[in-house]
Amino acid sequence: MTQIMKIKLFAVVGISLILSVSCNRTDKYEKEEAAKIQTYLDNHPALDFQKKASGLYYLEVLTGPGPLAVTHDTAYVWYTGTYLSGTVFGTNVGTTDTLIFLVNEGWLIPGFDEGVTYMREGGKATFLLSSDLGYGNSGYYMAAYTPLLFDVELVKLIPGPGPGK
Repeated sequence: MTQIMKIKLFAVVGISLILSVSCNRTDKYEKEEAAKIQTYLDNHPALDFQKKASGLYYLEVLTGPGPLAVTHDTAYVWYTGTYLSGTVFGTNVGTTDTLIFLVNEGWLIPGFDEGVTYMREGGKATFLLSSDLGYGNSGYYMAAYTPLLFDVELVKLIPGPGPGK
């Protein structure tokens, strides 16, 4: 085997090893996050979350008397975001300003956006999100692979140009 072939073989093996190790690390963190979520659910058996197809865990706390939120509606909400430990990382409760956004138009993190579409005006719900439905795994906004809880109250809906409006 020539020297050039040995170098190429070494490079291919090295790159394969690096890719293999990074994939295993990602799998490891995803498994750890899934275990944290399962532990939370196991430790709170009275909370009857529904797991949606996306992976969102949704718990309706109070069914609102108003209309169901649909894409393009304008929603006004109170929210509190916490880590699974209960530590609050963000809230607008206790302020004078509700969070106002267009429903299901990508203005918010995917799990929050989706969760609101299951709510009726005047309702309250809790969303349990894995990081892929939250702030992702970049570590930019918060630590990568961080599952989150949101307590949400849908105060008001203004109909948008969605279907049936």
